Amino acid sequence: MRYRAPADAALLTAELDAFTAVFHRPSGITHLLVSPAPEILALLADTTLDLETLLLRLGERYDLGDASRDALAARLDEMVAAGLVEAL
Repeated sequence: MRYRAPADAALLTAELDAFTAVFHRPSGITHLLVSPAPEILALLADTTLDLETLLLRLGERYDLGDASRDALAARLDEMVAAGLVEAL
C-alpha cells in the first residue's frame, strides 16, 4: 500500500507550541496533531510513499526515538480515517 497527502491547497497549517493545527479545507475540520503526524504530512506532501520508505525517510530526517513499522502503520490508519492521508 502507498500513501499520499492531499494537495497543499487542501491543508492550512499553523504551529501551536507542541501541536500543529491543520485545517482540512475539503472537510472543514481542524485537526490538532502531534509528532510524528506533521512530519508524515511533510514527507507525503510532494510524493507517494510505501510504509517502508516512509519509515526510512522519517528516521533519516527526524529524531523519532523508538519508531517502529507497527506504530507508523497505526498512525497512518488514523490519518487515513481522518482524511489527512490517502491510502492507494
